[in-house]
Amino acid sequence: MIKRHLAIALSAIITAMSLAFPATASAQTTTQIDKIRAEVQVLAASKDLQVQVKFRDDTKLKGYIDSVDPVSFKLRDPKNGTSQSIAYSEVESVSKASSGISTKTWLIVGGIAAGAITTWLIVKPAVCDGGAQTRGVC
Repeated sequence: MIKRHLAIALSAIITAMSLAFPATASAQTTTQIDKIRAEVQVLAASKDLQVQVKFRDDTKLKGYIDSVDPVSFKLRDPKNGTSQSIAYSEVESVSKASSGISTKTWLIVGGIAAGAITTWLIVKPAVCDGGAQTRGVC
């Protein structure tokens, strides 16, 4: 009787664990590798275009594509100029690197500009007394 309850409990625990912790390592199909190879070839057409490579382990690397081979491509580091060979099977995605100015920066600059314009529209009439004064900013 105890063995039966233990076997049922063990089966339930193993089933729950397999559902809670799915396998994270999945093999890439040849269509995914071909898609990445095509992206690399398109981005390699422009030698002065910086790309960002995201690997399957979620690490990222930026650089310039030097050469494209059937199984791998070479990425040149922009800081020290060294090249390293990267296999397509290691890559999750390849994209054009960001321009450097983020959306957050644009929102901050826009907020500052809106604040300056609002301040000018509110403070100027109060300081200038409706246009009666001719000194300073009036």
